[in-house]
Amino acid sequence: MKIFLIGFMGCGKSTLGKKLATKMGYHLIDLDQRIEEVTGDTVAAYFSANGEDAFRKLESETLKSSAYPENCIIATGGGTPCYFDNMEWMNNNGTTVYIDMPAAALAKRLEAGIAKRPLLQGLSGDELTAFISDKLQSRLSFYEQSKLIMNGIRITPDAIRAAVLSEEGQV
Repeated sequence: MKIFLIGFMGCGKSTLGKKLATKMGYHLIDLDQRIEEVTGDTVAAYFSANGEDAFRKLESETLKSSAYPENCIIATGGGTPCYFDNMEWMNNNGTTVYIDMPAAALAKRLEAGIAKRPLLQGLSGDELTAFISDKLQSRLSFYEQSKLIMNGIRITPDAIRAAVLSEEGQV
């Protein structure tokens, strides 16, 4: 079984992915880390040097061409579902889980690490929250195509596991 965690940056995809992988005995694949292995550069540096269009193309190619173990959790980038046919591909190749969080909560989580987030450079406070709110709105139609939508404020690895197993008819 492949489980794709999707949602806005800062919602906890990587952190929850690690915990869920440990709990289920699955492999964890972080798409951003896979991209860094392919390019030999950080996502932020690649993004800055080559632009968003080149990054999104590479991201899509990496998503679709990676060899995934039979049982794995894939933590995607926040924009991954929103480009090309990535969301459709993920839905056809596993269970997608959207970790839904409000913009204000995301802004609070992201404020300390803005230097590592190319899309957030130079933003803070209300400006950061407004940017996240706008971006969330534009991505919502993609995120909501997920097989499962879970509240990111109260989410736990156990809750994701139970929801996925129920979705897959394994409960």
